[in-house]
Amino acid sequence: MDLDALVDDWTVWNETDEKLILAYRPDVFDSENFPAPCLPTIYLTRGKRTRRPGADRTGEDWYVTLYLEPEVSRDADSFSDRGAAVEAAVSLANRFASGELDYRALYQVPREAYLDELDDLTGRS
Repeated sequence: MDLDALVDDWTVWNETDEKLILAYRPDVFDSENFPAPCLPTIYLTRGKRTRRPGADRTGEDWYVTLYLEPEVSRDADSFSDRGAAVEAAVSLANRFASGELDYRALYQVPREAYLDELDDLTGRS
């Protein structure tokens, strides 16, 4: 699977040799319809991302992480090669867009009204 299999709801936001960033419906997460900081993103990085600047991307493995908000993320999956990581990122993105991914479970403090709207957007309702 490559990026051609990515559903239209996801946009390739940035791609380099060391990372790939996918953004979900940036046309909707525009601060009017949905809050921009809540833009769901999938990061594929060489080395695990951290919150400390300059401490990212250490190691040889590739990591795929879904962020729903700056403080809300799914535990990263790791892969030994980029091809497998891209396949996993596309699969994760497609499952999210089709409503198959239980993103509500990632919230420690649920935001019901927002999550209900996100359910409508992803077809989960």
